[in-house]
Amino acid sequence: MNWNQLICDKRLGMEEFHDDRHHTRSDFQRDYDRLIFSSPFRRLQNKTQVFPLPGSIFVHNRLTHSLEVSSVGRSMGNEIALRLRDKYASVSWTQKLDCLRDIVAAACLCHDLGNPPFGHSGEKTISTYFSEGNGQALKEQVGNREWADLINFEGNANSFRLLTHRFKGRRNGGMAMTYSSLASIVKYPYSSLHAGEKGKFGFFSSEEEIFRRVATQLGMPETDSGKFARHPLVYVTEAADDICYQIMDLEDAHKLKIIGLQEVVELLLGFFGSTDKERMQRMMNHLDDPNEKIAYLRSNAIGAMVVDCADVFSKNEETILAGEFRGTLVDNMNPRLKDAYAKCSATAWNKIYCAPEVVDIELAGNRIITYLLDTLMDAVMNPDKNYSRLLLNIIPGQYDTSASTLYERIQSVLDHISGMTDVYALDLFRKLNGHSLPAV
Repeated sequence: MNWNQLICDKRLGMEEFHDDRHHTRSDFQRDYDRLIFSSPFRRLQNKTQVFPLPGSIFVHNRLTHSLEVSSVGRSMGNEIALRLRDKYASVSWTQKLDCLRDIVAAACLCHDLGNPPFGHSGEKTISTYFSEGNGQALKEQVGNREWADLINFEGNANSFRLLTHRFKGRRNGGMAMTYSSLASIVKYPYSSLHAGEKGKFGFFSSEEEIFRRVATQLGMPETDSGKFARHPLVYVTEAADDICYQIMDLEDAHKLKIIGLQEVVELLLGFFGSTDKERMQRMMNHLDDPNEKIAYLRSNAIGAMVVDCADVFSKNEETILAGEFRGTLVDNMNPRLKDAYAKCSATAWNKIYCAPEVVDIELAGNRIITYLLDTLMDAVMNPDKNYSRLLLNIIPGQYDTSASTLYERIQSVLDHISGMTDVYALDLFRKLNGHSLPAV
């Protein structure tokens, strides 16, 4: 792969209008702005990240998480561009490298758009509805590829669909994003047939042709039957996401009194050598607010990882361009940073993700999503029933519930449910069960 081809501002669905004129904003900056003003992005403010949406204490939701990941991704992209500019100083397209930060910022902003309500448990609830629940009855009515999509429902693949699919009444190309921004969110560049035990994949069968078009345009080779090389900037998007959720989950857990101040301080100081630790401890002596102490350490820890991941990327750039890099940028950080990150991760798994408030939201979310799937699936399967007609009226017109194939009708239900906020899903659940009524 080569950067001149990988950095492409051609827009999906608008290829015939593409030109090489230079505008005040680059097309990648336009991607970012387009996402900021979009409805799917606004809905992230009411979707769970890890902890339940706030009562008296404000914790991260999908929107604040995405904004922070975008900020970190932009910084890392800029660091990488600075290193590569010297290497490619003699080539005619070296100025294209300045776009790396904007491509990554846009990709990070939309990497979670396809996640359903109630956190990662929402993905699992949808997939197990088909593999273990009432959805099993549909197995013989769809093809193998489509069935693999359903039993491995994946937020990453759903993000790509949300950005590229032409929903009813919408324009060709979906949100008409640039090819490079689209490719930079596909962490798993293969279909659900290759999902494996972890159930990870990058695009549904309904969007495979679109992904192939993007990969061909950008020169991303098919390394195995149905598997492609990652776009290099996927590594940056992935690293920004990994860094943010791991560190910010600690900060949220402290605010919710799940983890004590001293434990978080020790975990974050683990990212630094003795000299830096002494300096930071002196600085913290001037801070009385515990939250400010953690915020100070958090910013320094993130900064250290951003620089180190940029170094890992630039040192391994040729291997990455060859599609031969293994692991993540975080996996390949220097030993001290990698060890500190691993300790943060272990603490998160042992004390945060199993916390009662986290488990409670997963249990409630499972019940709500399963009920909505049962109810809405029955409606699209039996549209002539009186109750079905009433239900179908509440599904937005952009979702094609009367599509010609069963798989497309199933997708229309999944599109609707995965696009719901936690609050909307709960409210709809209550209304359909007669637990709440519209105000008279």
